Amino acid sequence: MVEKIPVGILGGRGVLGEHYRALLEEHPWFELVFCPSSANLDKIKEASSTCQLIFSALSNEQAYIYEERYASAGLGVISSSSCHRDSPDVPVIIPEINPDHLKILEMQQQKRGWSKGFIVCKPNCSIQSYLLPLTPLHEQFQVKKVMVTMLQAISGAGYSTLPSYMIQDNIIPYIADEEEKSEREPLKIWGQIKNEQIQPLRDLTISAHCNRVPVLNGHLACVSVEFTKKPSKKEILETWSSFEPLSLPSAPKRPIIYREEADRPQARLDRDSENGMAITVGRVRPCPVLDYRFVGLSHNAIRGGAGGGILIAEMIYAKKRQFCPA
Repeated sequence: MVEKIPVGILGGRGVLGEHYRALLEEHPWFELVFCPSSANLDKIKEASSTCQLIFSALSNEQAYIYEERYASAGLGVISSSSCHRDSPDVPVIIPEINPDHLKILEMQQQKRGWSKGFIVCKPNCSIQSYLLPLTPLHEQFQVKKVMVTMLQAISGAGYSTLPSYMIQDNIIPYIADEEEKSEREPLKIWGQIKNEQIQPLRDLTISAHCNRVPVLNGHLACVSVEFTKKPSKKEILETWSSFEPLSLPSAPKRPIIYREEADRPQARLDRDSENGMAITVGRVRPCPVLDYRFVGLSHNAIRGGAGGGILIAEMIYAKKRQFCPA
């Protein structure tokens, strides 16, 4: 690629925005040219004349106001907020899982009267640790039930949301709306496009607990799963090891890394695997309630945050050529 694609960031001064800025600094495809302050988010005309794609790290309140405005001005928007994720014409993308959902973008543009702009959502950071490992197992053996307990890092709460005195020497067994997102969003990602909308998967139950723990980065999931066709442990590990990586700049060469040690994965030791883009799994063993249980770990600020958003943009460019240098 000779000429880089000019991109912008909304909310570039927060935790997520700073990760976007760092990862875009030497990106081979994208060049950051637009990063307004929170007081200048209405500079939409400037954005549309200087860049082709926007990474939005805005809060839900700001995203609800501004993201559609940027899309209607002809810009592609990769959204990190939850305010559009339930819209049936807005895809929630994990590139290794549901790239086919990008087909809905043409219907989204027709429905909303956007000639070039679009909105694609990054899913909630809580689901990255278990949905990617479950996906190839679901394709082979059909997942029926999932029970997951999340131990979520403090960086997922942002700079100002969680006062330090609340989390020191503490575990908080409640994160607003996280359990609902953790149960709902996987069903949409595993769903299908029918009747010009994304219809979530049915006949699958997910039960989630989400807890905030005093770890800086890294969301850990303790998962129990039941299958229609119960696999052996050997089949589970073979399915993970044969999972195909994507040929994109930010994609991990090993999307799923299995650790055989009894005490892995650990946030401090494993969250940075494959530059923070891999999911590390371990402790696969029989479950006395369902079929099997395992532990999964992801870097919430990279795979579950800016790195995941950039990977979505790479996927869109590679598949759709939806935006490209003039």
